[in-house]
Amino acid sequence: MTSHNELRLLPWSGQDGKPCFLSTDDTAGYLSRLADNTESVQLGMGSELLDHAHEVLAGRRADPEELHLLAANLTSALQDAIRVATSRGQRLPHTTLGPDEEHPEAPGPPAPHR
Repeated sequence: MTSHNELRLLPWSGQDGKPCFLSTDDTAGYLSRLADNTESVQLGMGSELLDHAHEVLAGRRADPEELHLLAANLTSALQDAIRVATSRGQRLPHTTLGPDEEHPEAPGPPAPHR
């Protein structure tokens, strides 16, 4: 049995905001589980923040300070979500299509939420 070392982008930043990576062949190890749990928490918090944003924007009476804080928090949550998506995307098996296969159609953008 051969060992396969995986390089994984972790869901937190290192010094000076630089990405952190874990190189391991144990995807069930302590740091891998910690990263999985952290990703889950980050995505859950982002979902809750999005619900809050819908409430704030539906009220149409938010003051500039509240909107600024909301925008800052949404920016942070989006940054976390992109990092999680990048990390998970890097762990997907890479497949190539043969010359006779077509690329699947990409779904269109979602309708605006009102």
